[in-house]
Amino acid sequence: MPTLPEFRLESYFSTWEFVARYHLTASDAQTVTKAELLAMASDEDRARWENMDLGYGETYGLPELRAAIAGTYDHLEAEDVICFAGAEEALNLAMHVLLDASDHAIVITPNYQAAETIPLSICEVTGIALDPDGDWRLDVDALEAAIRPNTKVISVNFPNNPTGTIPGKATWDRLVRLAADRGIRLFSDEVYRGVELDREATLTQAADLSDTALSLNVLSKAYGLGGLRIGWIACRDRALLQRLERAKHYASICNSTLSEVLGLIALNAKERLLERNREIIAENVPQFDAFFASYPDLFEWQPPKGGCVTFPRYLGEDGVEAMCAGLVAEAGVLLLPASLYVSELTPVPTDRFRVGVGRSDPKAALGAWADWIEQRQ
Repeated sequence: MPTLPEFRLESYFSTWEFVARYHLTASDAQTVTKAELLAMASDEDRARWENMDLGYGETYGLPELRAAIAGTYDHLEAEDVICFAGAEEALNLAMHVLLDASDHAIVITPNYQAAETIPLSICEVTGIALDPDGDWRLDVDALEAAIRPNTKVISVNFPNNPTGTIPGKATWDRLVRLAADRGIRLFSDEVYRGVELDREATLTQAADLSDTALSLNVLSKAYGLGGLRIGWIACRDRALLQRLERAKHYASICNSTLSEVLGLIALNAKERLLERNREIIAENVPQFDAFFASYPDLFEWQPPKGGCVTFPRYLGEDGVEAMCAGLVAEAGVLLLPASLYVSELTPVPTDRFRVGVGRSDPKAALGAWADWIEQRQ
C-alpha cells in the first residue's frame, strides 16, 4: 500500500481538539449521552441491548441495523446496505475496490482530505473546484469535460465539508444522470444530510436515483454520534457490495456489536435526533450572524445551506493562519485554517477557515473570540 501523506486535519485535531477550551470548528452536531439515547429505545431494542452477547457480528452488519438504514432511503432494502467502522473505512475500502492503477477519478474540492489522497494513492485524479466566488457552485460542464475514457469514479460530498453548500436539484440530477449515462460510479458522500434548515433543499440520495451510485453515510455528523463508529454504503449493485464485504475482511472484519445496537436505537429515533440537531443549528445561526456582523472589516460569512460547517473568509491583514494560531493559543478557541484544506488537485482559497455551528451553546466561545479581537484592536 502506498505511503499516504500526513492527514493534516486529524494531526491538527490531535494537538488541539481535546485541550482547546472552545471547539468552535466541530464537524459534528451535538451528541447525546448513552443514557439519553437508551431513553429513546423501544422495549424491544432496550431488551436487545440488555441481553446481547459480546461475540463477533456479521461483516455486512447487524441485519436489523441494515434494515433500519435501508428505511432511510426510498428504494433500498437491507440487502443494499453494508456497514463499516465509520465513514473513513468505507471511503478507503470503496476507493480500493472501485479503482486500480490504470483508472482515472474525478474529485470535487475543497473536501475531506481522504477523499482525494486515497484515490491519488491509486490512480490519476482530476479535481473540480467549487467556485468560491459563485456561492461554491458546482460546474457540471467542467466536470463533464474532465471525463476520460478510463474515468471510473466521480466523488462528491454534499452537503459539502467544509463549505456547507448544496447544489440545486437540477444540477444534482444532471450530475447523477451524467455518471450513470457514462458508466461511471458516482461516489456520493452524504454524511451531513438531514440537518438542512431549509428542508426543501435536501437532495435525494444518490443510491435512490441510480442503481450504480454509492451513497456514503454515518451516524457521526448529522446524528452527532461519532463515538459509535457506525457508517455504511448503500448501493443497489449487490455484486459490488459483496466485493466491499471481501475487502472489509482485511480491515475491521465486523463492527462493534455494542455500537450496532446503539446505532439501531438511534436510527429508530431518527426524526427525534435530527429534529433536535436542526433546532440547535437554527438557534446557533443567529448568534453567528450577530458575531460576524459586528466585524464586517474582518469577516465575510454565510451560514451553511446544509450540514453544520461553513467556510467564511478572513479579511484581516495578519492572515487566516496567524488568526487561527493566535486565537487557539491565546483564547482557547479552535478553528481550522485554510492550510488544512490545501489540495494537490486545485487551488483552494487561502483566506478561509472552517467554523462549526452544530454544537450547543456557542455563546461563551463567541464571547471569548470577541474579547480576543477587541484586545488586539
